Amino acid sequence: MSNGNARNWHASDGLVARYADGSLPEPDAWSLEKHVEGCAGCAARVSRAVHGTAAGAVLAQVRESVLAAAVLKPAPVRQVTPEAPPAPAPPRLARLLWAVGPAVRGAWLPAVLLVAVGAMALGYGGGFPDARALLLAVAPVVPVAGVALSYGPHADPLYEVVAATPAGGLRLALTRTAAVLGVSLPLLTVAGLLLPASGAPAAAAWLLPGLALTLGSLALASFVGCRTASGVTAGGWLCAVLAPVSAAPADGAGARLAEQLSRCLDGTGTQGAWAAAAVLSTALLVVRRPAYDRLMHS
Repeated sequence: MSNGNARNWHASDGLVARYADGSLPEPDAWSLEKHVEGCAGCAARVSRAVHGTAAGAVLAQVRESVLAAAVLKPAPVRQVTPEAPPAPAPPRLARLLWAVGPAVRGAWLPAVLLVAVGAMALGYGGGFPDARALLLAVAPVVPVAGVALSYGPHADPLYEVVAATPAGGLRLALTRTAAVLGVSLPLLTVAGLLLPASGAPAAAAWLLPGLALTLGSLALASFVGCRTASGVTAGGWLCAVLAPVSAAPADGAGARLAEQLSRCLDGTGTQGAWAAAAVLSTALLVVRRPAYDRLMHS
């Protein structure tokens, strides 16, 4: 698919011909469509090739019909005057909010704020000394939930439109995951720093586990879908942390939770294991990348 170096490649004649007759595999077609957005030469060659097919004749008829309708009923022309400048392009912030997805745009962001503020209220307003331990138990599953809420037809009203673009698939999932992590990691960590320790692990001890659980959810999603994968990873974490606490007496539940969190979060070996899990999940994501193209269209 290249003529030239990696930074300056152009579509070959055979590739253009296969695209025009519809025999090019879908991932390669998406790659070519993405390339012609910034390459006028290849765009012109693809256009000529498509015009020479049966589909090109149909497109030409459609174009003529649209132009004829425009002549019969022209669209109103907005006068450009010093008092009425041209309409500005959509701001970058609006495009960014669309890209990062429903999790950051919708109810998820207030939910993260509620978790952080609720922990602060328990710690200082409610006299609950184990508020940091409770926050650390919940924090690793917050980004997992954010990813589940930001990706897929159940969450995104523009899902079908996005699925038809070259920017879909794993690239879109990673963009929205980065947005979710960029909001939740600093916000919940700062909230943990402001809470009294009371025997709980450090406020930043959950960062690697949260990252590993999120990447693990993405990797598992290539097999079973985002919602199921998020439920498995989040549920597994909560069971591992909270199950031992359920057997403790009521007056010792906070201390038991802090003890269990220390096992799951504290220590070089434990953090190293979480880092290894994050690396393995990333490697599995690379291997399973084509599955995200099917996931977008399933």
